[in-house]
Amino acid sequence: MTFTADRLLLFGATGDLAQRMLLPSLCALHDDKLIAPELRIIGTARSDYDDDSYRAFARAALEKHLPDFRKPAIDSFLPRLTYQSLDANEADHFKDLSDEIGTIEKGLAIFLSTAPSLFEPTIAGLTHAGLTGSMVRIGLEKPLGDSLASSREINDAVSAAFPEERIFRIDHYLGKETVQNLLALRFANILFEPLWNAAHIDHVQITIAETVGLESRVSYYDGAGALRDMVQNHMLQLLALVAMEPPSNFDATAIRDEKVKVLRALRPVAPNESVTGQYRKGAIEGQPVPGYDDELGKDSDTETFVALKAHVDNWRWQGVPFYLRTGKRLPERKTEIVVNFRCIPHSIFASRGAKAQPNALVIGIQPEENVQLQLMAKVPGLDREGIRLRAVPLNITMPDAFAGPTKRIAYERLLLDLIEGDQTLFVRRDEVEAQWTWIDEVRSTWAEHGHTPKAYSAGNWGPSAAIALAERDGVTWHE
Repeated sequence: MTFTADRLLLFGATGDLAQRMLLPSLCALHDDKLIAPELRIIGTARSDYDDDSYRAFARAALEKHLPDFRKPAIDSFLPRLTYQSLDANEADHFKDLSDEIGTIEKGLAIFLSTAPSLFEPTIAGLTHAGLTGSMVRIGLEKPLGDSLASSREINDAVSAAFPEERIFRIDHYLGKETVQNLLALRFANILFEPLWNAAHIDHVQITIAETVGLESRVSYYDGAGALRDMVQNHMLQLLALVAMEPPSNFDATAIRDEKVKVLRALRPVAPNESVTGQYRKGAIEGQPVPGYDDELGKDSDTETFVALKAHVDNWRWQGVPFYLRTGKRLPERKTEIVVNFRCIPHSIFASRGAKAQPNALVIGIQPEENVQLQLMAKVPGLDREGIRLRAVPLNITMPDAFAGPTKRIAYERLLLDLIEGDQTLFVRRDEVEAQWTWIDEVRSTWAEHGHTPKAYSAGNWGPSAAIALAERDGVTWHE
């Protein structure tokens, strides 16, 4: 049943995610009149606020995180907010929450961001309070477990109360404009799709690099590590979008059907196809930063960097490696996909001293959103000493190409889709389980072969073994 909810319930309404992303996103949607005037937003968390004190809390967060041009909307946005404190382990608290929400006959959308241990009591409390009926849908923020088994436990708990068509599993990377543009690039242009296969593509690189360290995520990150924090969700979703077959149409079922085929076709990673690292003290942008153990305050074998060589075993991609790399305390913050094409079969310019380089398609996701196609062109001149060729980038910088529309953060789209009921940019259960199956196999290989993180200095691109992982195949990481 399709409905647009007129109630939005935010769990974790006092947390870091709510302050930096959720409240600013909702205020932006309010400012642009994209949510109905009657939509009420109910925040809940353990913190002891009433409506007025929570609105003061929200105002402080919005003043800090909203862009200046949005701030005049704060005063008209805040009356949408109410608050009800909740201890998820206390079943009777959910009756108070239900009373605060009021009637849900027009629809309730729930954004659930909580510790994995609280999923079951939260779903039980919502069920007991009558907040899981046919006019309720739920959005689930990660982490959704730390393995296939724990993920299934959480999904079983949620699916006991909600059918799959009312479960919206969130991967905020799917809300990024350039990630969505990847589908348009592939399937709205005849130029690329005929070349998008093993006959023409040599390899693909996907990098998610962060300059930050632990920040406020100490307790979660040390138990997760880079593989489960970044590769299991964001990187595998990007890989699936690059490698998927053309869907029959643009809807949630067709797109997710094709993504899950890719995830199920991933070959287990061999022992020599992965590298892990952990940062030591160094410098980021000229400023000294401590090592991971120093920030954590104890010794740890958690990886803060991982590089993998992945293979998709199907006809389209047989023999094409996908190099994945992510880490903390790297030299720059960037997320990008680089599709490296094969060399031309014969260069007519070689006899004149020119060397042709393979074409590459660089899709920048953050911090800059852009698409760059690197082509070979002749360097101007009379060529008396030979012809010279040079790689020349053709750039589509998204803010320049689309100067009119407002740039939106991912959660604006995802929250609006949750309210309206569009699942296209959300992750289905079989996708999640295919991702965890592959990640669990990687971790099992690490354990079996005594794989431990190698040290790298903060401000470097991970341990030297990560460079060797690519270079032994004649590949250089794009930096």
